[in-house]
Amino acid sequence: MHRFILVLILVWQSLPVYAGELEVLHYWTSGGEAEALNVLKSMMKEKGHVWQDFVVVGGGGESANAELRQRVIQGLPPASAMVKGPDIHRWARLGFLQELDKLAAWQNWDDNLPDVIADVTRFDGQYVSTPVNIHRTNWMWINKKILDEVGAEVPSTWDEFEQVAKKIQARGYAVIAHGDQAWQDATIFESVALAVGGPEFYRRAFVENEYAVIKSETMMKVFAQFRRLKPYLKTDLSKPDWNIATEAVIKGEAAFQFMGDWAKGEFEKAGLKAGEDFICAAMPGTRNQFLYNVDTLAMFKLSDKADRKAQEDLASAIMSEEFQEVFNLKKGSIPARTDVDLSKFDECARLSRKEFHIAEQKGALLPSIAHGMATTARVQEEFYGALHDFMHAPEMNDRKAMVTLAKRMRYGSYAIN
Repeated sequence: MHRFILVLILVWQSLPVYAGELEVLHYWTSGGEAEALNVLKSMMKEKGHVWQDFVVVGGGGESANAELRQRVIQGLPPASAMVKGPDIHRWARLGFLQELDKLAAWQNWDDNLPDVIADVTRFDGQYVSTPVNIHRTNWMWINKKILDEVGAEVPSTWDEFEQVAKKIQARGYAVIAHGDQAWQDATIFESVALAVGGPEFYRRAFVENEYAVIKSETMMKVFAQFRRLKPYLKTDLSKPDWNIATEAVIKGEAAFQFMGDWAKGEFEKAGLKAGEDFICAAMPGTRNQFLYNVDTLAMFKLSDKADRKAQEDLASAIMSEEFQEVFNLKKGSIPARTDVDLSKFDECARLSRKEFHIAEQKGALLPSIAHGMATTARVQEEFYGALHDFMHAPEMNDRKAMVTLAKRMRYGSYAIN
């Protein structure tokens, strides 16, 4: 009888008591992103939880935002969803997000997250979201073989870039691989704006949304520089997705891609090494300035006890040093936690952290508007729309583009999200 009871106890202990379902909304669909996500899936599987992908394709996240709104309206929120910047605060203000302060205290988030990252993930002083990483969006990715072949150095100004671009074209190579999508246009445009106008201009225009700054001569100069890049864009790709553009650089079909450091995951997946096969460098005019994009998984309130336990385990895993290291090694970004050692990371990651801290000290650490960190999804949509009009209307001059951008962003700021 005692042996039977002992067997029952052992069997009971071997079963996951709080096995729950984890439906996670995300748009990590490229090869490198999928590999990184598999790390998290494996950690949850080890805990006995069932992972359910809620995948919305689209690197900019605009489709995911729409799907999330629909699900929440229906009363069926996922356990967790990729939500960024001011939209985290919006969901928290409406009462949909689960607070995570006990976990944050246990894992010392306050001591190990940069202030700007902690501020993004808190609402009214409470943590409601888990920062997975820190991406930098103002990167250039360069095929080193092509650059060496034309005898060029990495350009640090836009004038230098054009000189290098002409050499590359003369050798028969495409210059900038670029997917014809609004969010990709916006990724280039925000870096051009930072380079042309500087950090204070960028902050006032895209974080504070000052109409007079958006509708200004400086913004006209931004559009003028952006226009100068259009002849160098290779957009005849098999698909417009960003990773297809990265693949063109990897294969030597184009010399450059202007993209966030998630692109690095594709280079590494292809077996290429930073400094040997490809070069990472800040976009011209943006050295020691940092436009950040933070992937954050917000935790939505759930009623089922087992699912809540699974959600807690998910948040805990995301914020562990182990996960932050392994995930970001695959994703191309740097850990959100500053106490994670970068000795296993490459020179691009170490440069990213170095310039993050320099930018933080000099007031040049700024949220990406292209990736939902600087403003609400509604303003971002209008920002995208204005740039799409500019890219596909050759007759639109720089002044008209500037006025259109100012009007659309002001409309977005007044519209109800």
